[in-house]
Amino acid sequence: MVPTLPHALASRLPARLRTLVGAGPRGGVVLELELGRGLVEAPPTSPLEAVRSLNRPSLRTVVEALEKACDDEEVVGLVAHVGGWEPTLAQSAELREAVGRLRAAGTRTVVWSEAYGELGPGNTPYHLASAFEEVWLQPSGDVGLVGMAGRATFLRGALDKLGVEPQIAQRHEFKSAADTFLRSAMTDPVREMLTRLVTSATDTLVADVAQGRGLTREAVRAALEAGPLTADEALERGLVDRLGYRDEVYDDLGVGAGHQDRADAPALRFVEKHAGTGGLGGVLSGLAGSVPGTADTPVVAVVGAHGAIHLGRSGGANPLGGPSVGSETLGAALRAAGRDDAVKAVVLRVDSPGGSYAASDAVRREVHALRESGTPVVASMGSVAASGGYFIAMPCDRVLASAGTITGSIGVLAGKQVLRELLDKVGIARETVSVGRYADMFDTQRAFDDEEWARLEGWLDRVYDDFTAKAATDRGLGLGDLREVAKGRVWTGADALERGLVDELGGLSRAVDVACGLGGVERGDVHVRTYPRVSPFAALQQPENSEVPAAASAGLAFGEGPPLLTRLLSAVGVAPTGVLTMGLDVRLR
Repeated sequence: MVPTLPHALASRLPARLRTLVGAGPRGGVVLELELGRGLVEAPPTSPLEAVRSLNRPSLRTVVEALEKACDDEEVVGLVAHVGGWEPTLAQSAELREAVGRLRAAGTRTVVWSEAYGELGPGNTPYHLASAFEEVWLQPSGDVGLVGMAGRATFLRGALDKLGVEPQIAQRHEFKSAADTFLRSAMTDPVREMLTRLVTSATDTLVADVAQGRGLTREAVRAALEAGPLTADEALERGLVDRLGYRDEVYDDLGVGAGHQDRADAPALRFVEKHAGTGGLGGVLSGLAGSVPGTADTPVVAVVGAHGAIHLGRSGGANPLGGPSVGSETLGAALRAAGRDDAVKAVVLRVDSPGGSYAASDAVRREVHALRESGTPVVASMGSVAASGGYFIAMPCDRVLASAGTITGSIGVLAGKQVLRELLDKVGIARETVSVGRYADMFDTQRAFDDEEWARLEGWLDRVYDDFTAKAATDRGLGLGDLREVAKGRVWTGADALERGLVDELGGLSRAVDVACGLGGVERGDVHVRTYPRVSPFAALQQPENSEVPAAASAGLAFGEGPPLLTRLLSAVGVAPTGVLTMGLDVRLR
């Protein structure tokens, strides 16, 4: 009998040696990518976060696994199921790049779904599907390639009925977050901005689909104008290759139920399982203790900035809220990377709508300090890197975004909601005793007086001037040129590239390539590592000081991050997270 090895060991052997020891099936491996459960943006940074994401791999994990498969002779195919997941346009772009590389390597790539949008928009699910060599659709399904739409919500009418008086100022006309509370309809500047956003995103959608399907852009536009399309219509227009159910897809690949007893049948493995990054093992490896690098194993450190930005510790471990970016935690991660001799470059992965001005500025300073110490830093923008998210990305050596990234929003807002009438309606009385002219300036029981309003306006002018001046310096633009594309305006990554706000289009993988070039190392020689990698036991303990890698752990204290009430109010659109928060709640899908 030929001995066999566990895949975790066998995958480290050369392909021919794997065959000799019986490490892999004779028919090779067909990788399975199940997207119906969705993907998370970043690997877990704490034990609690890891448990929550146990069966949901990260976007980065999947992309890295597909890249490894390009050089794996055992891999003979990829089959992906999209299901009901709706990625953002930026997430889809990153997966498309990885699928495209595998396809270019000669591996058969097949995607299927019950529907790409069921009686409604399915723009990004189909955008992703169009990168595959073969696109299958269930005969009863639809293709919802219909073009992008954006919307804004206005609460002024409801606030008036409740007796809430919003007093918020913003810089400038495109900074639309305050409009949610101040207005009942869209202003002309905001309508102009939103129209350009969805137009740019639709242009990207059409161009990518045309390239992936071998169609003209005119043909894709025509299909888009006719959508949603039935399965037969999509087949006729060349948007899908075959109609069939799951069992027919898998039978065609030779991995269906009728093929399992064949000695030469390919094995079927989830992408992350084959790469050794799935399930509990993947969680533990993601939380494993730091492996110190050596001169022979240079590292590109990927430091994540996911969620709203605030002062203090990151709140990713809070089970009642999503991830957040604490300036202390992110600053500690950047400092730790700078002191690690193995780290040759840092990729700052930003997926944030912004938040605190002071926290964003503190992180910007840490980026500059890291660069000055000799470690290059590359910003990789995810779905959103706007306002404060742009603030922390702009000082990097190079800034990359996807065409569908939402970025910019160089503007500022601040104010309060006056709740006096609402409290009167529900029978709540409040009185304030204060010492100092401005001690109760932000008391929600009363409106600003003229002098207080003037001070608020002056503060906003100062913050806006500081933001635009630093952006102009970091981006190497004239202040006048920078201010022309600022004013709180949100851009897609494609439009931001044309205006000098980012340096090139590309996902995380491309950002790593750029970081390798700046760090003077070859991509094939480096370890790309989430940084810092702190053991679960270290995460439970108080770090030695604010300089050690453990200080960059999100920790387990439930009180960390923005208060729960602030999170809940922000979720329903009642309270901006901070003065550098993006206005429109837009994720291009």
